[in-house]
Amino acid sequence: MTTELEMNWTLGTPGLLALAVAAVALLLVLIIRFRVHAFVALVLTSLITAIAAGIPAGSVITTLTGGFGSTLASVALLVGLGAMLGRMLETSGGAEVMTNWLISKFGEKRAPLALSVASLLFGFPIFFDAGLVVMLPIIFTVARRLGGSVLYYAIPAATAFSVMHVFVPPHPGPVAASGLLEANVGLVLVLGLLVAIPTWFFSGHLFGKFVGKKFDIPVPDILDAALGNGSNKDAFKSSPSVGTVFSLLLLPLILIFLNTGLNMLGSAGVVDPKASWVTWLRLFGETPVALLITVLLGMVLLGFRKGKDKTLIETVVDSALGPVCSIILITGAGGMFGGVLRASGIGNAIANSLQAIGLPLIIAGFLIAAIVRLAQGSATVALTTAAAIVQPAVLADSSLSAFQIATMVLALAAGSVFAGHVNDSGFWLVSRFLNMDVSTTLRVWTVGQALVSVVGFVFVMVLYGIATAVA
Repeated sequence: MTTELEMNWTLGTPGLLALAVAAVALLLVLIIRFRVHAFVALVLTSLITAIAAGIPAGSVITTLTGGFGSTLASVALLVGLGAMLGRMLETSGGAEVMTNWLISKFGEKRAPLALSVASLLFGFPIFFDAGLVVMLPIIFTVARRLGGSVLYYAIPAATAFSVMHVFVPPHPGPVAASGLLEANVGLVLVLGLLVAIPTWFFSGHLFGKFVGKKFDIPVPDILDAALGNGSNKDAFKSSPSVGTVFSLLLLPLILIFLNTGLNMLGSAGVVDPKASWVTWLRLFGETPVALLITVLLGMVLLGFRKGKDKTLIETVVDSALGPVCSIILITGAGGMFGGVLRASGIGNAIANSLQAIGLPLIIAGFLIAAIVRLAQGSATVALTTAAAIVQPAVLADSSLSAFQIATMVLALAAGSVFAGHVNDSGFWLVSRFLNMDVSTTLRVWTVGQALVSVVGFVFVMVLYGIATAVA
């Protein structure tokens, strides 16, 4: 690793930046101009970039598979299990039941708001990708029922998961940054909510309305894999109660909260993170385990009914996997591309160069996180990298109050979500699930994430100004 870093640093920050820009440009040209499949284009671009970055020939494949495998490790189980749960909810009629309930309570005009409120609640403990996959059947059913572009319903909900993931503990990014800057996690949580909710309103709710009118994207059929014949599909339909559907949606929320909540309490010293009862409860709250338990319960509540053909449930869950295989592979390849850019050393080179400019600490931290995010794709890596770089200055400044340090964490978080694009696995997750081409996804999701970053930073600066005034 030392040899690679030394070799990459000889390129200098301008050379590394040019390499990243050229790599992204090559990827876009391959996909948009030459219509190369996204998976093939990502693998090819990752290989060329690794070679151009000076990674030794013997380490190129290891670097590629490392980025690919680490992304699949976090995404494949979540997408696969989430798709199974979503397929059962949709085929059984559960998504339709939930849709009818939401519309009866909120009204047709407020349906996107209802989906977003649910996503904000689910997004408190559930990670972005898992939450989005679980909510998609409800989103698609509402969109089919009420008509119009699927973006009108999906973008506000997806943005709700995004803002909760990036700003609010117990998600890993803000928790890690809080630890590095010695911020009060509870205060970061409260202030994070004060930033996340209005940021969602402007960058998700209002922007979702705008892109929903501008881009007419039909409801995708990604979750509508064939079940063999119509009679099989009708035979599985059981029209579960609203309570049953709510239970299946809330179960992973509760289980995951065991993990993330206990992790936060452990970081704060309230509980012993190494205690046996804590580790066991956290195991059941790990996202793949929580989704597995929910899928098994869904099979019982939605599938194994008296008088039903016992092979139906196998047919239904199996039908969910085929359509999402492409999503999983493309998302993994996106992680591969981001991993190659991280291995090139570009993130650290740019971050250290910005640190030397002499900007106010909170602004410099935001810019460092934003540019590292643009360069290598991962929001969590951008946030922790920026936090590690500003850590010495923050800890050395005894004049900073606990309130100001908490806003510093949120400023870094705002920068870390800036303009997610083709080197971010989340970009491909949204693109493939909503069946958008790359150009449209850049204009919808990348712009939307840039808005989340900038609008969130504005609200952070308001809080920072208040904290400075009263300090």
